[in-house]
Amino acid sequence: MTSTLQALHFKLLTQATGQSTIRACDREIDRQYDIVPSVVCSMCCLFGLIYCFFGYRCFKAIMFLTGLMFGSIVIFMLCYKERVLDTQLSMEASVGIGLGIGILCGLVTMLVRSVGLFMVGLLLGLLVAVSTLLVLEQFYHPRTMWVPIGLLLGAGMFFAVLTLQWQRFFTVLSTAVFGAAIITVTVDYFVEIFLLVQYVYERIKVSPVQPMCWYSWVILGIWPVLTALGVLVQFKITAEGYSHTEVIISRRRRRVQLMRIRQREAKRKQRRQRRSYQEQAYRRKPNPVRRYDGDVLSPSYIQSFRDRQAGCPPSGAQTMVDVDYDCGSTVPLTSSAPAVRV
Repeated sequence: MTSTLQALHFKLLTQATGQSTIRACDREIDRQYDIVPSVVCSMCCLFGLIYCFFGYRCFKAIMFLTGLMFGSIVIFMLCYKERVLDTQLSMEASVGIGLGIGILCGLVTMLVRSVGLFMVGLLLGLLVAVSTLLVLEQFYHPRTMWVPIGLLLGAGMFFAVLTLQWQRFFTVLSTAVFGAAIITVTVDYFVEIFLLVQYVYERIKVSPVQPMCWYSWVILGIWPVLTALGVLVQFKITAEGYSHTEVIISRRRRRVQLMRIRQREAKRKQRRQRRSYQEQAYRRKPNPVRRYDGDVLSPSYIQSFRDRQAGCPPSGAQTMVDVDYDCGSTVPLTSSAPAVRV
């Protein structure tokens, strides 16, 4: 009896939900757009196009925008939903604090490449987890909130690690998926005032099932189509022949080349200074006259030396005169000029 009542209650609830869904889909949506959300959505649509089709080409800008988005959203939710120092902050104060900390996070992700790639991979994992929840809802409704939380955290960390390993491929894939998601959200705002976003948020909160309208499914179909188109355009056109690692290596090479050029210039300058100093020292000091063994003596000196000799040169003398002459005579036996070595 109890099971029969539960089945009847479920059937009535399904019929009521279907009637309310039909009425909600049939009625015309009140499209009264505010200025601020419309301008913000238009700017987000522009950023989505840049993400989707020029994500890898604008690598540094994407890193900065990813860190800015994560930091701003997280800090804004904490400041706006929670009490800070026993005071409830207003919307304007929460936005200001979120933007300030978001800019710091963006600078960190832009300057530290590993942090930026980790955030890009985490973003890809979160989007894959959201799409998995949407598909899973059509077959199974989770009864606890730990299922979407575990799926979000697990997919985020898994794709973050994969992005750090294969940087080019997963960066292109992440930027295409995220850019397509941003464009889908902006279209959802201008068509049905964020009904699709509300449905996704309810799936994360494990709220009761409320089927979407047919045009919500059409808007959701924009996401995979733009994702495939963005990946194709980036690999074939915008990211062709470009690598974020080569940019860093080229900068290092330029620095090394500049250092080598400066070292060469410094060495040349030192050599010039040494040469100029040696030239100055050479001009100041005259070359000294040095006498070496084996100098040739003049004939007059040899003649005076002969005159002083009383006889033959003594044996064992350090000075030897190679002259052919008769002992006791001052006239040489040969007519050629003598060569004397000392």
